[in-house]
Amino acid sequence: MSAVADQIMRRVRGKGRGWVFTPKNFVDLGTRGSIDMALSRLAHAGSIRRIGRGLYDYPRQHDCLGTLSPDPATIAQAVSAQTGDKIAPSGAAASNSFGLSTQVPARATYATSGRSRVREVGGRSVTLRHSRAPVLDNASDIANAVVQALAHLGRDQIDGDKIHQFAARLDGKDMSDLVRARARMTGWMGDVVLKIAAARQG
Repeated sequence: MSAVADQIMRRVRGKGRGWVFTPKNFVDLGTRGSIDMALSRLAHAGSIRRIGRGLYDYPRQHDCLGTLSPDPATIAQAVSAQTGDKIAPSGAAASNSFGLSTQVPARATYATSGRSRVREVGGRSVTLRHSRAPVLDNASDIANAVVQALAHLGRDQIDGDKIHQFAARLDGKDMSDLVRARARMTGWMGDVVLKIAAARQG
């Protein structure tokens, strides 16, 4: 196996089983051609698995079930890295995670700053839906979940109880990220962010 392939496998093993990746994860190890060739050889050897165009994983193994399908969240992250679009939990999933809704999407769904599309990868279906609400750069999943949950629930559904539920889940950095992003939100969402910040302080 080539030196590039050896370096790729060291990085893959370091990330652990279940990691989904693209050639972009190895741009520091060689030319794009050498990386593509190394990935192809590793997949052919069974060291990694090709699960879609430009997408690979280091598959998880189960004692009884054998090789498992990749996790939808890791697929979504890899597709995001592949396209350069930002992703966040979908509004329905975000609302559910805060205990504000019992609705759970039938398929793995994520908000994206890019175009809406469905990717069939490694036996999984992942829906990426363009978000009218901002998907924040360099912010945590929980901060982005607040934005998407607000957009999903709508202005009329946000009351004091929900504001306190949001506040209880956010740390200082999350709150700072949301306050800084107010200019990118619709007016009412920005106002709710200020109320969440006040609830944290109170």
